[in-house]
Amino acid sequence: MYNILICDDDQDIINALKIFLSDPEYSLFEANNGKQAIELIEKEEMHLVLMDIMMPEMDGISAMVHIRRKNNVPVILITAKSEASDMILGLNVGADDYITKPFNPIEVAARVKSQIRRYTQLGAAQMKPKTISVGGIELDDNAKTVTRDGMPIQLTPTEYEILKLLMQNLGRVYSPKEIYKEIWRESPYSADNTVAVHIRHIREKIEINPAEPRYLKAVWGHGYVMEGDKQWKTL
Repeated sequence: MYNILICDDDQDIINALKIFLSDPEYSLFEANNGKQAIELIEKEEMHLVLMDIMMPEMDGISAMVHIRRKNNVPVILITAKSEASDMILGLNVGADDYITKPFNPIEVAARVKSQIRRYTQLGAAQMKPKTISVGGIELDDNAKTVTRDGMPIQLTPTEYEILKLLMQNLGRVYSPKEIYKEIWRESPYSADNTVAVHIRHIREKIEINPAEPRYLKAVWGHGYVMEGDKQWKTL
């Protein structure tokens, strides 16, 4: 059973999303503002949060900042097309994805399923313990952890998957559309902005000087590449 929190000040939207996500595998919770969402997350283990941006008492962006201090639960922002700048800000502070109003029920279900799958690491028990090291960056795909020079780095599930993709394919340049398709498993939509925000976030966490990256570099006009000496450890 996966716990999903739907946070929106519009009860009609909450009701619609509850219909779209009607599934025996999901247990659905609801909140009407960011403050209520934070309180629920502190009481219950959540596997996914659907978070509106514009809400009273505490908006979705402020709630995101608070959540990311302690929790890496996937967060999908609920936005209107007119809130593009807010959506980018939300991705900057740690959101994993977004859906726009009016909703496409199939798209909502697919994005939710994808994020929960990534977060709960389905099938990981059947994988051989494996560690990839690139310079001082070490990614343990069994424990789903990343360290830099031995110090732990906190990544969101989406950031982790992007870094893993680039570390596994050292020296290969991926365009934003290729990264989006590999990680989100769907046709690219606003890929450049979405991927750029996540790349910037990863750099801030793995690079000593994000402005002059040693590992995660941009190839202007083409995309992004991971550089360094790679080592694999398989147990």
